[in-house]
Amino acid sequence: MMSLSDVFSESELIAFDERIRKEGIHPEYMCELKIDGLSVSLLYEKGMLVRAATRGDGTVGEDITHNVKTIKVIPLKLKKEVDIEVRGEIFMNKKTLEELNQKRKEKGEPLLQNCRNAAAGSIRQLDSRIAAERKLDNFIYHLPNPSDYGLKTHQESLNFMKELGFKMNPNNKLVSSIQEVLEFIEEKGKLRQSLPYDIDGVVVKVNSISEQQKLGYTAKYPKWATAYKFPAEEVLTKLQDIIFTVGRTGQITPNAVLEPVIVAGSTISRATLHNEDYVKEKDLKIGDIVSVRKAGDVIPEVVEKKEERRTGKEKDFIMITECPMCHTSLIKKEGQVDYYCPNEDCPARSVESLIHFVSRDAMNIDGLGDRIMEDFYNFHFIQNITDIYDLKKHEKDLIRLEGYGDKSVSNLLEAIEKSKENSLEKLIFGLGIPHVGSKTAKVLAMHFKTMNSFMESCEEELVQIPDIGDIIAKSITNFFSKDQNKNMIAKLAEIGVNMKYLGQEVTQNEDFTNKTFVLTGSLEIFTREEAEEKIELLGGKTSGSVSKKTSVVIVGANPGSKYQKAQELGIPIWTEKEFQEKIEQE
Repeated sequence: MMSLSDVFSESELIAFDERIRKEGIHPEYMCELKIDGLSVSLLYEKGMLVRAATRGDGTVGEDITHNVKTIKVIPLKLKKEVDIEVRGEIFMNKKTLEELNQKRKEKGEPLLQNCRNAAAGSIRQLDSRIAAERKLDNFIYHLPNPSDYGLKTHQESLNFMKELGFKMNPNNKLVSSIQEVLEFIEEKGKLRQSLPYDIDGVVVKVNSISEQQKLGYTAKYPKWATAYKFPAEEVLTKLQDIIFTVGRTGQITPNAVLEPVIVAGSTISRATLHNEDYVKEKDLKIGDIVSVRKAGDVIPEVVEKKEERRTGKEKDFIMITECPMCHTSLIKKEGQVDYYCPNEDCPARSVESLIHFVSRDAMNIDGLGDRIMEDFYNFHFIQNITDIYDLKKHEKDLIRLEGYGDKSVSNLLEAIEKSKENSLEKLIFGLGIPHVGSKTAKVLAMHFKTMNSFMESCEEELVQIPDIGDIIAKSITNFFSKDQNKNMIAKLAEIGVNMKYLGQEVTQNEDFTNKTFVLTGSLEIFTREEAEEKIELLGGKTSGSVSKKTSVVIVGANPGSKYQKAQELGIPIWTEKEFQEKIEQE
């Protein structure tokens, strides 16, 4: 199940339309409301429902058949005996959430925050009776293989699925121009609050199936569809306090404590303020009335103060001078905006280091989220990295914890065991060596191949590697000069954690080797991550900015200032198609 590309402005939508018209297509568009729920794939054999699954990572999803069978609008048997897969959105109506929360309030149970989370939580319940009580709803909106049923347009697909017995959203419209698309978006944006369910945008699809096939797909998205996201909702609340947290490197971050307020369907009470300069630039004071939104509909963000609402009782922001956890005096490194706690034994740094080790770009241990890791640290189940792999010793204690059971504990322990098979770069990044990000970790793993070779490297050898400068080299040698770190890695090897690079080897290629590439614009054939990986595997490297040292700039759709700068400097420019051709020549 692929996801959709997002656009956030009228100009981006017009650019989407222009890209399609450049292919010689004059499209009709189907405009549909983007339901804020949970994507589902439904599989029928001879008209009978045999499987329902979540999107998951797009390839492997979660089997939710037992709960989907409790959703009344999803047919268990179709009106025709066909083999078919359809896709749609499971959601909870606003009124259902209100009724559910009223009952929970009367029982003294915590309230469900929003329709989307309530739907996602309900559909993942082990007990189908709970899912049934939640009165979930569903709209079907996509047929992956319409040509197999003789259908020529997306509109025909919607009608066909409706005839089979699926519930369809009537709020869609077939239009013949991008101007009509914009008018539809404006109209539905005004009606957004009055709808019985949550929406977060409008999906725009090319109607003709043959035109969809001609336009094709990128690695992640169909080129014939996009999702216009409504502007982030802003609400006012009070900045009650500014508190400070300590990250895994000792970095001190100020955080806004907000009077709880509902933003885009969930309650927000905290938001990061990044650093001292950020707070001063926004001129924030404790007690201010501030506007808050969710950046990208996800991350809480303080937008601005409302100066006209100040009473004179507000308190100035004062940056702390010592660590809030261990009270060590803070330091500020030259040329940097952040303050740091230099105490490597600070308890806050220990927890953050553990959280970093299990994070997605590091060892990617599913089930060990931030709060769970904090709990396990406080319960003394996990005090250091190697304790993660000894967690099975506490299996009986874990099962007794609230919210855990045999299955969830079994899944967690299985995820921990599976992480032992990760390639070396995941482990290097997970160690949290200062200045070694995920990209640098990959470079190091590809160069040294084994952890032993990496550990035995000296500064002189490290600085010879592209992208490894003096600061990173010193940081690495300093990390491995400490016995506690060497002992930890020895213990991980003893436990069975992989210590070798398992990825593809670098191939020398005259078009790429030792050259620096900059990517700009929207790529359509590759994701940015895929393009960067292909460059690295052919001996090149990527950079985020154009300079005289840049070898080639690769441009996608709507390139920005990097493209202009490359032209000014006379740097070679490749289109994404040219980039693809050079890779395929290899």
